[in-house]
Amino acid sequence: MILKHSYAKAFAALILLCAAGFYQLTTSSKVLAVLLVPDNADTVRTGAGLYVKYCASCHGANLEGQPNWQTRLPNDRLPAPPHDKTGHTWHHNDALLFKITKLGTKSLAGDDYETDMRGFSSELSDDEIIAVLSYIKSTWPAEIRQRHDQMNKRSAKK
Repeated sequence: MILKHSYAKAFAALILLCAAGFYQLTTSSKVLAVLLVPDNADTVRTGAGLYVKYCASCHGANLEGQPNWQTRLPNDRLPAPPHDKTGHTWHHNDALLFKITKLGTKSLAGDDYETDMRGFSSELSDDEIIAVLSYIKSTWPAEIRQRHDQMNKRSAKK
């Protein structure tokens, strides 16, 4: 009886490990395949509406972010950064921007990191996240968009 119980526990653990591995593989490949489409008018239009609904309350209606976004608040959190050319959003490749938006900053920085940037995986589909990020990128000047495209190409080669 004890032997059967041990096998059952081992089998359950194996199933959990397989499920976790499958989840990692499928979510990782989605993240790696992310490519923003700032020149697709339909996607950008959809993203603009979603941005207003889900992002503008923190990041600003004009992507301007919160004041003094590089200075920690008394609660040790940083204000929401701008997503326009003055911010640092364009310093991150598409895959990282997607992952931050989908899973939240803590998913990358660790549970002890204080942040208000939660993930939106329960509210937005992958395509909707790509639409929001494509809208944001569509507002950047051509030079910054080109630099961002170059960064994505370098990241894809790694």
